[in-house]
Amino acid sequence: MNQPSRRPKSQVAQWLPAAAAIGLLGTVVVAGVALGGGGDNGAPVTDTVVPSSTAPALTVPASIPEVTATVETVAPVSKTVLERTLTKGVAGSDVQQVQERLTDLGFVPGPADGIYGDQTIKAVWAYEKLVLGVESNRPSGQVTPEMWDALQEPFVIQPRRPNATPNHTEVYLPEQVLAVFHDDAPVMITHMSSGTNEEWCEEVTISPGEYGNRDGEEPIVRGECGRSNTPGGVFEFYRQVEGIRDSALGSMWNPVYFNYGIAIHGALNVPLQPASHGCIRIPLNISEDLQDLLSMGDQVFVWDGENEPEEAGSPPPTFNWLDPDYETTTTVPESTTTTTIEPDPTTPPSTEPNATTPPGTNPPATDPPATDPPVATTPTTVPETTPSTNPPETTTTTDPPGITTTSLVAPDL
Repeated sequence: MNQPSRRPKSQVAQWLPAAAAIGLLGTVVVAGVALGGGGDNGAPVTDTVVPSSTAPALTVPASIPEVTATVETVAPVSKTVLERTLTKGVAGSDVQQVQERLTDLGFVPGPADGIYGDQTIKAVWAYEKLVLGVESNRPSGQVTPEMWDALQEPFVIQPRRPNATPNHTEVYLPEQVLAVFHDDAPVMITHMSSGTNEEWCEEVTISPGEYGNRDGEEPIVRGECGRSNTPGGVFEFYRQVEGIRDSALGSMWNPVYFNYGIAIHGALNVPLQPASHGCIRIPLNISEDLQDLLSMGDQVFVWDGENEPEEAGSPPPTFNWLDPDYETTTTVPESTTTTTIEPDPTTPPSTEPNATTPPGTNPPATDPPATDPPVATTPTTVPETTPSTNPPETTTTTDPPGITTTSLVAPDL
């Protein structure tokens, strides 16, 4: 009756050495070092305009499946009764049963150890938002006797795009839920946090070896502005980096890129509300196997709550621009002092890169010149592009310092 378990194995302990490395990064990255911020706003500061693609227009399917599908059974459904409401910190065989059922459905509550912890709570959040229709910022994270009774009904989670690539990902921005499907069966359904759609201006640090400072020997510090949007549309995974990725706005864990610099990645801070600069954050302890579930060329469908992904096309994110008001020094009477921005220890800083090489473009041999800020208050955007539909061909390269990446070899636009 239930689908076989597809829960990724827990390997959080393997990331503990990386956590120590993040602590060291905090001494050199000024704007955003802790995993869990949100700082990806798409393409780098540049005056290059990407030409529009000539790919054919996408068509919205005539019939879109519901979120769940009932499984027909002959024998009566055998249920157990929950005698209490399950909340954070409780333990017992009833908790274990809930964890096993969520795992069967494709959610990721962690090991079925009978302990109702944070990972189980986030899995319940995803179930409440996706299946029960609870507002994205209002799930309880609790399992009531009534909810447990409904959870035991014979049903499965199904994709909205069953005719996509054999493995594909669906991102539901209104629900703040992400689902990875293999042959239309869910292998990871998780709570997530996307872009806030707000404008920001921050001092950023670009480390040596990163885009914008590829050949440098010292970090570059400058002011940038952007809009934290996560566009809806149809995209493809084209690049991934294993481990920690440092860039202009901080660090990500196991990022997989699908729209210029926008990636799905692990983060420590994944709140109920949108909080990133455009990337898709998922809980760190389930992101360790993310790249094992994805392949370059897999389709990514992003619902923005207004249009179907195919109607949106494949729009790029808003490009960053230089902060016109950024100053490195502040003058006071009879003295000049240098202003240093220290991270606020009470607020998770931004952590996603704002510069990666998009599919279908060749990186410049040297760093692009900085552009003047746009005259209008709205960030400059580029024409819409559509990822290539040719069979993906991959290469493996090494990014400084010794980070392995896998990318599609995309045709020139």
